[in-house]
Amino acid sequence: MRMLYTIARFIAEKEPPSQDSEGITTHSAWFPEKSEIIYGTFASLLIFFLLYKFAGPFAKKAMAARTERIQKELDSAAADKSAAATEASDIRQAKGDIGAERDRLMADAAVQAEALLADGRVRLDAEMAELLARADADIATAKSRSIDELRAEISRLSASAADRAVAESVDDATHQNLVEAFIQKVGASA
Repeated sequence: MRMLYTIARFIAEKEPPSQDSEGITTHSAWFPEKSEIIYGTFASLLIFFLLYKFAGPFAKKAMAARTERIQKELDSAAADKSAAATEASDIRQAKGDIGAERDRLMADAAVQAEALLADGRVRLDAEMAELLARADADIATAKSRSIDELRAEISRLSASAADRAVAESVDDATHQNLVEAFIQKVGASA
């Protein structure tokens, strides 16, 4: 408050005419001359009138366009909000359908799983039967081969034993007769 009082007192005091650096004398250091105030006021009023006359309609049109654009954005936002509300209600309704659909899918999956298990059990039983039959056939083949090998071994061992028994029981004269008979038999067939 004190500052305003000081400024008012400073303006109210009469100042002596002051001169600037060019030697021009003015009545006040703060205010221009009366003629400058008149011409300046007239020029300002003329410029304000021209601005009102020519720039006013342009500004009005710009403001109207801005208002229209903002209104379109508001209408668009309202439409989007309405669409979102509709979509949200559809989603809420579909959510209820999702539970029923999930239950249906789970039931279908359980039926399919049971069918797969049953099919798997049938295939497994068939494969087991096939493997058992193949194993029985392999066992029979191995048994037959073992019996044949055993017979061959018994034959070889009995031939060897017979040769030893014959060699031990046959004397040299009988052995010489057998060798000559074999040679004659081979010579006659050749």
